Amino acid sequence: MTGRDPEESHRAATPLELLFDLALVVAFSQAGTQMAHLLEIGHWAAAIGSFSFAVFAICWAWINYSWLASAYNNDDVFFRIATMVQMMGVLVLALGLPQMFHSVDEGLHVDNSVVVAGYVVMRVSTIALWLRVARHDRQRRRSAMTYAGLTAIAQIAWIIQIFTYPSLAVSSGVFITLAIFEMLIPMLAERREGGTPWHAFHIAERYGLLVIITLGEVVLGTIIAVSAVVEAQGWSVEAVLVAFGGTSLVFGLWWVYFMMPSGEVLARHRDRAFTWGYGHLVIFGSIAATGAGLHVAAMVIEHVAHIDSTAAILTVVIPVAVFTTALFTSYSLLLRQFDPFHLLLYVGAMLALAASAIAVAAGATVGVGIAIAACAPLVVIVGYETVGHRHQSAALERALE
Repeated sequence: MTGRDPEESHRAATPLELLFDLALVVAFSQAGTQMAHLLEIGHWAAAIGSFSFAVFAICWAWINYSWLASAYNNDDVFFRIATMVQMMGVLVLALGLPQMFHSVDEGLHVDNSVVVAGYVVMRVSTIALWLRVARHDRQRRRSAMTYAGLTAIAQIAWIIQIFTYPSLAVSSGVFITLAIFEMLIPMLAERREGGTPWHAFHIAERYGLLVIITLGEVVLGTIIAVSAVVEAQGWSVEAVLVAFGGTSLVFGLWWVYFMMPSGEVLARHRDRAFTWGYGHLVIFGSIAATGAGLHVAAMVIEHVAHIDSTAAILTVVIPVAVFTTALFTSYSLLLRQFDPFHLLLYVGAMLALAASAIAVAAGATVGVGIAIAACAPLVVIVGYETVGHRHQSAALERALE
């Protein structure tokens, strides 16, 4: 594990990395299901708080593994076994999500022992890999030891909080503090010896693949919503609207995300990786939350939810709005340029989402609301394909100078 060539041509995700990503499907699905349950009974704060913790645990461990693999993946027996341990950690984490969501909803003590256990298993595997890097890559030994040492301290802190039984408020403060500490680790480690030799196009592909994994939650939510309509009404116009709207929303979010020229800019400006990479925590979470919102819509259609149709469509509209905001922000920070035309597209997308909520509040069905919400990414797509692509070409040329 002496480091791969960051300029390596045709670098792509390996079958091992794709297998690892597959394990995250279970974790995102479990988190989305638990969030949907709390949302449908109107417990918004507990749903959002628990989901935020779950998404951070899932995505942060994945992010650390992926950047390490981008720089050092030699695909030998040790690395494969370490990856298998990572997958075991994901499954343990997923198994602990129901009790964590329930405990947060109760509002007394956060029972995150199993979640933290799974997270620590994933991180210990990463520590072992960093120690191996420190042994083999003498040039970057200090960086690798910084990663391993500080990550180990963070895991000890996570384990200690399991046995202290703090209140919900204290647990929230501990979570925020430890999350910030963990996010500072790469920033400190990469400053040593010029940083690790991660591959810009490879890491951009890895993030794109996880976006596709999370979009699978939106596909699942669409299927559940369509099934609810068919169960309640048979094949009807409402079923067609839900199917068309959900599928269009998935396709639109995918299209919009892959407009961002991440690989090219990261290859030229490696220092912009932190803002781009950390911003994806919001992007991943908002996509997964959109899938949870469609679960809630299905419950409302089945008449088993405790909230009305307006609240249900908001569980779809708000995550899409967060995704759109995060994506435009990430794009601007990556290129370090502001295009007024983007503001026009952003406002158009927000108006479409607002129209969705207003229509349902005025009496339209949830299916109509979903179909209107799907117009939000459509606004951006039309703007980009007609005019915006020329703006992007000019901005990219300036960024790569």
